[in-house]
Amino acid sequence: MLSETSMLGCRAIDAPIEVNVKLLSDQGEILDDPDRYCRLVGKSNYLMVTRPNIAFVVSVVSQLLLAPRTTPWDAIVRILRYLKKTPAKGLLYLDYGYTRVLISQMLIG
Repeated sequence: MLSETSMLGCRAIDAPIEVNVKLLSDQGEILDDPDRYCRLVGKSNYLMVTRPNIAFVVSVVSQLLLAPRTTPWDAIVRILRYLKKTPAKGLLYLDYGYTRVLISQMLIG
């Protein structure tokens, strides 16, 4: 996702959303390419299965898919910057057959 948005060299941040931020459907200018926003939100929805720490902010930006604007775009960019800071944190699902699945936290180096 970082390479798709040309953000591989971006500065990483500590939180996926700013404190006390309110994302409203009428904030900011309408985006020129709303499909790009929709693709990133869709990919983020799949990603939050193993990254529950972004679930809240992804659910907020998902509600603004009808007419994407610059303010929600900034929020999705912030999520990407947060993911860059924490690439090895998430949940790892281990399959032990049909009777048991173990969920462990993935922390690499």
